[in-house]
Amino acid sequence: MNATTAGNAAAALADLCTRERWDGRPAFHEDDVSVTHGEVHALAARTATVLAERGVRQWSRVCLALTDGIAWVAAFLATARLGAVAVVTNPALTAADHAHLVRDSGPVLVVTREETADHFPGVPHLTPEALLEAAEGGEPAPAAPVGGDHPLYLQYTSGTTGSPKGVLHRHRDLERYHSGAGAQVLEIGPDDVLLSVSKLFFAYGLGNALAFPLCSGGAAVLEPGPPKPARIAELVARHGVTYLFAVPSAYANLLAETSPDAFRTVRAAVSAGERLTPELGERVTEFLGAPVYDQLGSTEAGHAIATNGPAAHTPGTVGRPVPGFAAEIRDKHGKPVQDGEAGELWVSGPTVTPGYHGLPEVTRATIVDGWLNTRDRAVRNPDGTLVHLGRTDDLEMIGGITVSPVEIERLLARHPAVLDVAVAGVPDDRGATKLRAFVVLRPGTADPQEEVAAALLATARAELAAFKVPRGVEVVSALPRTATGKIQRYLLRGGSW
Repeated sequence: MNATTAGNAAAALADLCTRERWDGRPAFHEDDVSVTHGEVHALAARTATVLAERGVRQWSRVCLALTDGIAWVAAFLATARLGAVAVVTNPALTAADHAHLVRDSGPVLVVTREETADHFPGVPHLTPEALLEAAEGGEPAPAAPVGGDHPLYLQYTSGTTGSPKGVLHRHRDLERYHSGAGAQVLEIGPDDVLLSVSKLFFAYGLGNALAFPLCSGGAAVLEPGPPKPARIAELVARHGVTYLFAVPSAYANLLAETSPDAFRTVRAAVSAGERLTPELGERVTEFLGAPVYDQLGSTEAGHAIATNGPAAHTPGTVGRPVPGFAAEIRDKHGKPVQDGEAGELWVSGPTVTPGYHGLPEVTRATIVDGWLNTRDRAVRNPDGTLVHLGRTDDLEMIGGITVSPVEIERLLARHPAVLDVAVAGVPDDRGATKLRAFVVLRPGTADPQEEVAAALLATARAELAAFKVPRGVEVVSALPRTATGKIQRYLLRGGSW
C-alpha cells in the first residue's frame, strides 16, 4: 500500500484490493470455506454496520476473544472501519484474566463464544456465528475518516510480575509489518499461501495471517483448533502452503510426528517466539527441504524486529533489523557496547508502540527517546546480524506465548508440602521448550513425592490457563539462587545445577 496507509486501515486495504485487482483471489481458508479478498472486505463493511447498531462508535473498544477464523478477520476489520479499537485476547485465558482486561480496557462489546461470555461481566456480547449471520445481506458502513496514527488495536502482554499490559498499535502499523519484514525481507507475494501456527491474537500471528495476506494479495490458512502436528501437516498438504510460520517447539513436534511428504509445497519457513537452536534449525531444514528463517519479534514492536530471509540468511542469528528499524546493544546503564559484547537489545522503528494503555510511568521506563527496551539480551556481530541470548527478566517464552513463572510459582507455593518452588522452560527430548516446576518439599512431609506432584499439577490445571500449566513437577533438594536469594533461572532452564 502506498499513500493510502495514511488513513483508515480497513478502507486502505479494501482500496488496495480493488487497485491491484485481487477481488477474486483467495484471501482466507477456514476448514472447507474460502473467501476472496473482495468478499472479506465486503463482509467487513457489512459487519461494521452490525457493530454500529450495537453501540460501537469511533474510539469505542471492542474485545475479540475468538479462535482464528473468518469471523475474527471480519470483526477486526469492521472495528477498524468504524475507527473503534479492537482489544485482541486469547480466548483460552481464565475468567479472572478476562475480567481484568474488561476493567482495564472498558470494551462496549465483546465477540466471543457463548461458553466464555461469562468471562466478561457486564459487557454485551455477540457470538461469531451471530455476528456473521447479522452481517449477511446487510448494508456496508462508511469508513471513519481517521488518520494513520489513530489507535487500531490493543494487544495484551505480561510483565515480570505477570500483570497484563495493553500494548497500543495504530492503523498505519499493519502495512508496515508487511512492507518491513513480509515484502522486503521474506519476499512474500500474491502467489503465497501462508499458515501461521501462532494465532491471530499474538503479535507474530497477526502479522503472518492478517497483515501479510491482505497487503500482498496472497492467502492465509486459518485454523481455529490447537496446532496439533497431524493437523498442521493436513492443512499444508490440502492448501498447498508455501510459507510456514511456527515456533521451535512446534517444529520439533512436526519432526517427531509427521512425514516430510506433506510439506513439499513449502518454499520457506519462519521460526520465532523461542530460541531456535542451530541443531533444530538444521533438522527442520532437512525435513522441509526448505530454509528456516529465524526471527525476533515483540508485542511492543507489533511484529518482527529482526529477521533472516532469502537474500540474507545467517543461521544461528535472528538476522538483521527489518527495514525501518535500528538496533543497539546497551549495557545496564543504557550505554551502547561494542560489537561482540552482550547486552540489552534496544530498538527503534515505525511500529514501536506509542505506549502501554493507562501506564504512563511504565511507558516512560520502557520507551526512551523513541527507543524500546525489549528486555532481550543479544549480541551484534560485525556484519550487523543479531544473536539472541534470551530474556533479561524472568519471563519464559513457551510455544511463542510469554508466560510469567512468578504467577505459577505463587500458586504452587500454597501447597502445604512445598517449601520452595521455581518454574522454568526446559527443553524436552524433542528439543521443544516446556514448562517444568522444580519443588523443594518441607522437611518431614509425609505424602509421597508422586502424590505431591500430582496434586500440584491438578491445582495448576484447575486455576491456570492451559498454556501456563507445567508439563511436569520435579522434586529437588534445593533451588539455584544467588547470594541475594534471586532464582538463577538460566540454571533451571539447563535442567541441572
